[in-house]
Amino acid sequence: MSGQHFDVIVVGGGPSGSSTAALLAKEGRSVLLLEREKFPRYHIGESLIPGMWPTIEQLGLRERLEGIGFVKKYGGSLVWGRGLPLWHFSFKEGGPYPYTFQVRRADFDLLLLTRARELGVRVIEDATVRNPLFQDGRMTGVGYQVRGGPLTEAHADVVVDASGQQRWLGRYFDMVEWQEDLRNFAVWAYFQDCAREEGEKQGNILAERRPGGWIWFIPFSDGTTGVGYVTPTRLLGESGLSPEELFEEQVAASQQVSKMVAGANRVSGFRTIKDWSYTCSRFHGPGWLVVGDAATFVDPLLSTGVTLALRGGTTAAATVARILDEPEDAVKAGERYEEAYRRFVDRLFGFVRAFYDQTKGRDDYFDDAQKILGSGGPSPQADFVTLVSGLAGIEEFYEGGEFV
Repeated sequence: MSGQHFDVIVVGGGPSGSSTAALLAKEGRSVLLLEREKFPRYHIGESLIPGMWPTIEQLGLRERLEGIGFVKKYGGSLVWGRGLPLWHFSFKEGGPYPYTFQVRRADFDLLLLTRARELGVRVIEDATVRNPLFQDGRMTGVGYQVRGGPLTEAHADVVVDASGQQRWLGRYFDMVEWQEDLRNFAVWAYFQDCAREEGEKQGNILAERRPGGWIWFIPFSDGTTGVGYVTPTRLLGESGLSPEELFEEQVAASQQVSKMVAGANRVSGFRTIKDWSYTCSRFHGPGWLVVGDAATFVDPLLSTGVTLALRGGTTAAATVARILDEPEDAVKAGERYEEAYRRFVDRLFGFVRAFYDQTKGRDDYFDDAQKILGSGGPSPQADFVTLVSGLAGIEEFYEGGEFV
C-alpha cells in the first residue's frame, strides 16, 4: 500500500460526483475522484429537467451542452389523472429556463467528468473502492484498487460518497431505508421510427398512466426513442408474465403510446431495474458526506434524478468547502447540508405520492403542488411547473459560495 493526501476524495464519477469534484477543484482544492467504470458508459435517466441549469452554468458547460445536438425538451405531455385525455405543460410557465434536453447519458456524463479533469480533478477510472479508512472515529480516506493493480490508500480531509445506486457508505453503515410504497419495477427498451409530436412538443417526455403502472416515452436526437413501463414489484410477480411480456401487453393497451410506437422497430434488448426508491438515514458524519443517488433516489416519475444529483453536488461542494476552511464548524455545516437536502427530497417524494393518485383531476395536481411548495405563487399551475422543473427545491443556504 502507498499513501496520498488530498483535500477531498470523491467516490463515483456520475453527475453528483463530477459536479462536486469539479466545483471544489475550481476553487483550488485538491480532489481525487475514483470511478469504478470506464467512461463513456451506459446509464438510464436520459430526460433532464430545468433544475440542472444553475449547476451546468456554474461549471461553464452551457455552450458545450447546447452544441451537442440533443433533443430540446420544452415541457411534458401526460395521459394522467381521472378521465383525462392527453395534456401538456411548458417549462416557461414555471421559471426562467424554457427548455432542457433529452440526452444520451453516456455523452452527458462524459461531458461532466471531462470538465472535472479540465478543472484539475485527478480522475482515476476502473478504480474500485474497497474500504473506508478511519482515525479516532473520523473517516480519513479510502482503500482502492485500480483494475489489475495493488490495493492503494488515499487520505483526505473529507470523503464524499457519490457512488450512485451502489450506495457505498449507505451499505457500509447500514443506512439505506426503502420507501416501501414505492418499491417499483421498470422494464424498458429502445425503438426506431416512432411517431413524434409536432413543434416544440416533439421533444417532450410522454408519461401515460396505466392500471397498476405507467409508461414513459422519451425521444432522442439519433431517431431512437426510449420506452419503459413501471409497476409495483409485487404486481409483476402477480401478473405471471415475464417483464418483456408485461411491457408488450401494457404498451399495446395504452391510449397514446401505442399510437406512437405503431410500426416502430425495437433496436435494443430489454433492460430491467427494481426496488429503487430509498433514502439514507444520514447524509453526513465525521469526515464524510453522501450525495446524489448515494444519498437518496426518488421514483423516476418526475425525471428528477440528474437534477437532484447536480443540485446536490453544488450544495455538497459548498458544504465541503466550509468544512475545509472552518473545521470547527464541520458538524453545523453537515447539519445544514442535510436539512436543505432533505427538504428538497421530502417535497419530491410528497408530490410523487400525490401524483400517483389517479382519482384526481389536473387542477387537483396543481393544487397539490402549491400546497407542497407553500409559495403562494402566481397560480397553482405555475407552482406545478416550478415543482416538476426541479427549480423549487434545495433552498440556498449560501450565497456566492459563502454560507449565510
